[in-house]
Amino acid sequence: MPISTQSAPVASNAHGTLKRIMLQGRYETLAMLGNGEQLIVAAVLPLLALIGLVFTGLLDDVAESPIDAAAPGVLALCVISTAFTGQGIATGFDRRYGVLRFLSTTPLGRAGLIYGKVVAVLTVLVLQVIVIGGISLLMGWRPAVAGIPAGIALLVLGAAAFTALGLLVAGTVRPEATLAITNLAWVLLAAVGGILFPSNRAPDYLQPFVDLLPSAALGDSLRSALISGSTSVSGILILLAWTIIAGIAATRWFKWN
Repeated sequence: MPISTQSAPVASNAHGTLKRIMLQGRYETLAMLGNGEQLIVAAVLPLLALIGLVFTGLLDDVAESPIDAAAPGVLALCVISTAFTGQGIATGFDRRYGVLRFLSTTPLGRAGLIYGKVVAVLTVLVLQVIVIGGISLLMGWRPAVAGIPAGIALLVLGAAAFTALGLLVAGTVRPEATLAITNLAWVLLAAVGGILFPSNRAPDYLQPFVDLLPSAALGDSLRSALISGSTSVSGILILLAWTIIAGIAATRWFKWN
């Protein structure tokens, strides 16, 4: 019988594509970690937020221990810092200087470039979780064991939603506007968007709007999972909806140059 040799080139092409994506992901990761501004947003500010929330008593009524209430919110803040603010700014300026247009014409391709950015976001997020989670444990954090799997799933889903939003902003407005929008959004979402503080603390006139934000879905759901071990179905659905909508919008309107 004749032996088909078509599968070998297909497997080779798939292996080559995966290798290129991982190499691009490594490059994107090192670029993010080597950027002083992004490092401050990704690590220093979340750490300061953690310390501030624990010692100011602002979350004393949320959980038995302030660190139990603060740690989930700061982990959610890490997602926004890396997936939205950091990736949005980096992508915006890469687009301005023609880097995206050049890379999209290489064997990496546009899809490979996007997947490489996703790899970078997840890698940096893992490092953030290790650092912030480790410091939180040293400060007495005791997350609900039953909620850890849901917490991991929420972090990954939140990273997907905010990466899509970051690419949408970076691919549709000027780099200077991207810088302003992502930084302003980081501050507002951290303060009143349900990230560091439960969404029910938002002013009454903002409550209906805040409840539908991906930030509130991520922050409140993480607190529920890691404080009481419960899973918020509504939070997961809201994050999924934002991921799909932002992903479609970014694909439709993203400008490569």
